Amino acid sequence: MLTVLRPGKNNLMYSAPVIAFKYLRYFFQASNGRGHGIHSPFVYEFIREVLIDKKNYPAYNIAENYRQRLLNDQSLLKVVDLGAGSVMNKDAGSFPKKNKSSENDSRRKVSAIASTSVKPKRYSRLLYRIAEFYQYRNIIELGTSLGVTSTYLALVPTLDKLITMEGSEAIADYAETHFHEAGFEKVKLVRGNFDDTLGEVLKDMNMPDMIFIDGNHRRLPTLNYFNSIVTNIDEDACIIFDDIHWSEEMEAAWAVIKKDPRVKLSIDLFFVGIVFFRKSFHEKQDFTIRF
Repeated sequence: MLTVLRPGKNNLMYSAPVIAFKYLRYFFQASNGRGHGIHSPFVYEFIREVLIDKKNYPAYNIAENYRQRLLNDQSLLKVVDLGAGSVMNKDAGSFPKKNKSSENDSRRKVSAIASTSVKPKRYSRLLYRIAEFYQYRNIIELGTSLGVTSTYLALVPTLDKLITMEGSEAIADYAETHFHEAGFEKVKLVRGNFDDTLGEVLKDMNMPDMIFIDGNHRRLPTLNYFNSIVTNIDEDACIIFDDIHWSEEMEAAWAVIKKDPRVKLSIDLFFVGIVFFRKSFHEKQDFTIRF
């Protein structure tokens, strides 16, 4: 029987040993992370040109300098968690550690938020490479946090507009101050519960190219976000889901999303899942790839 922890009233999070076991199983069962044996030309190109791209883009240093600033910031923010947040130690990019998540207000150091609730360098850089390679112009991010991944995405050369969404007012204020200081004129931050704000965001940005969903890690909200978004994108877009194996609910949501007939290609990288909608894929494809 799986051991679970309860970060929120309605969500069951896998314990660290269970996540570790699942990761090891994924690692040994996943397709080769260099592209060997992959017969899909699109997926082979994705692996070779995006997944294992080792170029040191200038955006990397800018975004990581900001991350380091956050890790050194001992100031306190009043945080309100509106949904089941991830408990993956994101700065380390490894496995979860026990972390309280509730709807109650709490004061947390910026450095603590940056070390536990910000996407790790490995995955932040992957998001940048996806947007850069496919020349995405209009991006939506559900879950700004302190703005590290937003910084990466704001630096994509082809970007026309990035709308990033955050539910905690104090965290949103902090991130928005950074965006102004960095001169990110193409970034718009939207505050509030995603359930209330996503509809207006989709009206503001018709047909986004890329959507990164990193917030409210529950089955029903995740599926609701997916269904709202998928009716407003074209076939070249992609949606990226964070923490798809974090809990029973997230795994259930990911299973439903993969089977959706509108999804033509799904890629499981364990800590993130990516779906594409290209009609040129005549047959549905599902890949688990080592990353």
